[in-house]
Amino acid sequence: MGLLRDSGVVYKAAEEVDLGPQSDQSYLRANVKAPRMAGFLVKVFVWFLESRIFGALLLYFLKKNNLIQKLVTHAELEEEPLFEPLHPYQELKEQEVEYIDSDLSPPEKVQRAVDCLPSQRTLDDLKSGFHRWTILDYSRAYTSGKITPRMVAERFIVAVLESSNPPLQMSFFINYDVEDILRQATESTHRYEKGEPISVLDGVPIAIKDEIDCSPYPTTGGTKWLHKLRTCTGDACCVMRLRLCGAILVGKTNMHELGAGTSGINPHYGVTRNPYDTGRISGGSSSGSAALVSAGLCPVALGVDGGGSVRMPASLCGVVGFKPTFGRIPHAGVLPLNWTVGMVGVLAGTVEDAFIVYAATNGQLPSQQSTILPPPKEYFPLLKSTKPITDIKLAKYGEWFNDCSDDVKICCSSSVEQLCERYGWKIVEVTIPEIEVMRLAHYVTIGSECSTSLSTYLQKLNIAELGWDARVALSVYGAFSSKDYIKAQQIRNRQMTFHRNIFAKADVIVVPTTGVTAYPVKNDVLETGELDYINGAALVRYQIAGNFLGLPAVTVPVGYDKAGMPIGIQFIGKPWSEATLIHIAIAMQALRISECRKPKVFYDLLNKEE
Repeated sequence: MGLLRDSGVVYKAAEEVDLGPQSDQSYLRANVKAPRMAGFLVKVFVWFLESRIFGALLLYFLKKNNLIQKLVTHAELEEEPLFEPLHPYQELKEQEVEYIDSDLSPPEKVQRAVDCLPSQRTLDDLKSGFHRWTILDYSRAYTSGKITPRMVAERFIVAVLESSNPPLQMSFFINYDVEDILRQATESTHRYEKGEPISVLDGVPIAIKDEIDCSPYPTTGGTKWLHKLRTCTGDACCVMRLRLCGAILVGKTNMHELGAGTSGINPHYGVTRNPYDTGRISGGSSSGSAALVSAGLCPVALGVDGGGSVRMPASLCGVVGFKPTFGRIPHAGVLPLNWTVGMVGVLAGTVEDAFIVYAATNGQLPSQQSTILPPPKEYFPLLKSTKPITDIKLAKYGEWFNDCSDDVKICCSSSVEQLCERYGWKIVEVTIPEIEVMRLAHYVTIGSECSTSLSTYLQKLNIAELGWDARVALSVYGAFSSKDYIKAQQIRNRQMTFHRNIFAKADVIVVPTTGVTAYPVKNDVLETGELDYINGAALVRYQIAGNFLGLPAVTVPVGYDKAGMPIGIQFIGKPWSEATLIHIAIAMQALRISECRKPKVFYDLLNKEE
């Protein structure tokens, strides 16, 4: 890592750092120095933070004690700052892929994705006692006339009402409109009656995180005030594309306020509870999207991933979370809370369903095409073969991989071993330097961008309208200086070099998705939320490269801990390698799906006999 000085760390040039397994780079564990606080303690802490006398001093010591000053602010680096994780497109030697014309319409892309799937393969073909319904299951049921989109919509509404009220109080949604849902479902039903469905997504219920514009709903960002200052005038690009495919957009899902937390505890709209144990968190910030997919209300939902906010709750709730390369899915119509790290992602019950929705939503807008030269080509994975792709190399950094709970480590290690034994893939032992430095640099970046993007709104806001934990987050975010931000972007450039060199040796990086599984919701969080930075650091430990460096990543459920809570494994891919990533995720899913367990809270909208 270099020589330490009082002013900060002096880093070697990135190209001079050894990335091999015998590297002299030491693994630095997260050095989080902040006690858990909730309830009255959070209110007291906020008072000190917002105090003119004590606030600046307290923020100074928070940054110092958590090593931001030593590792980021006062660091000496040779690299230039890199302000956006844009990757020039390069042709990859991907196996079993099909080129897709970027000019195809969303329904046409969905059909091409379906054509890539095995024609006879359904989840019922797999030997397991429990499966969530898939997009193709809905489509086949509608086509056969056994059920209609209108009937599914009516069952969905009943299920949401039940889940929202005592004793469950799952808090999946911030907003949903019964009349709008039934209108969409009726229109879809008429299309099936005429034999003219738009695509396999026609009539399929899909939920949208309340960070993404979706008519006729306001976009709250998990707040009680933002929609009053920023009017939603239509659909985000990704939502518009789903609507063009005939999907039923069923409402806006709950989220951690302003995406500024990892638990999914929202003091305004309730705690989104984990379907596997309603006394535990669902994860954030795309909490509602992950939990309702887990509970069977929708086969797919959209989220936004700024610091693992899709993959983290997906893993904790036992579903798939997929985040494409930065720039693959347009960000138009998404709250600009974090310009250079946030990306639309997909939460789904299966990898196949995540692939279908990715097919519907991906593709640049004409206005974007000048930002990535040359424009990225689109390849879909051909999944019809019963044999997976060959000669895959999985990069594994042992110390980092093992920096998790014993249950997570054992489960994920056995999953990787099983994957390699079954398919003949190889592990490449590597060192990924300065992972904790990257986490801190990402925190500076996402915090600076969030506070800047909201600055105009916050000037007009009565601060009492903010949740207590969000007030803490915004106070910390506002303490970052231009120097902090520039240094963080130098670290981004440095990490780009490290990862580019690792991907010269391997196809993907494999890690657990989270360092811990879903932890209990305590009674003192309901009014104020909670500050739990130790658990938060464990949850984001493996997320940062996907956001800070704009890399594609996917989490797949692979097992459960001793308490029965889900565990996910994550694959981080090369830029623009979504096809290979989906191939690998499908292979992992095939080995572990037979172990899938039914959540304690689950709704079967197609009346499948269990």
